[in-house]
Amino acid sequence: MKLNPRKWPLATLSGVLVILLYCVFTLISWAFYPEPFSPWNNYLSRLGNFDYSPFGAYFYNLGCVLTGAALVPFFLGLNKWHSEERLSKILLIGGQIVGILSAIALIMIGIFSEDQGSPHMTASSTFFVLNFIVLILINVALLWHPKFLKVIAVYGFSINVLSLGFELAVGGPFVEWFTVFGSFGFVALLSFNTLSLDLRIETIEK
Repeated sequence: MKLNPRKWPLATLSGVLVILLYCVFTLISWAFYPEPFSPWNNYLSRLGNFDYSPFGAYFYNLGCVLTGAALVPFFLGLNKWHSEERLSKILLIGGQIVGILSAIALIMIGIFSEDQGSPHMTASSTFFVLNFIVLILINVALLWHPKFLKVIAVYGFSINVLSLGFELAVGGPFVEWFTVFGSFGFVALLSFNTLSLDLRIETIEK
């Protein structure tokens, strides 16, 4: 396994940045939140609400903007998975396009913080709908790729199914936390699989 990040494929490097950026900035904003905060009682976007956390909100909102920006090269980097199979390639390109749109929606969540009302709700709803579609398109596109770890597809589909189930059965902030961090888990798995794909290609070429 490559230890030098400078030699990692684009999707792997940006995927790691996506997870680090969001988690670090979320934890910092959480540390500055003046009241008790939990996935059972608070939506993540509350961390970016200036009415509740005038100082910590800057960190959460900046984290959303930077994370969204890092997601763009992550989806572009999935070009490494393009195959000669026409349908698979079309689905993957569709997933990349929708993924980039979801990244833009995440950036908008950071720009239009929760205290701004309707613009934030529109950006947030758009992000979660697009995220749901992305998980379907990318997993279906890669499902029959010989180098794709099928457990990742199982994981991705499970995130969608469980998110819908939790929304119907439980609702509330927990569903948002589960969907967000579950999706970042998918980014982590696909980033690793892309790195292993890159290593296999190099081995064959040698």
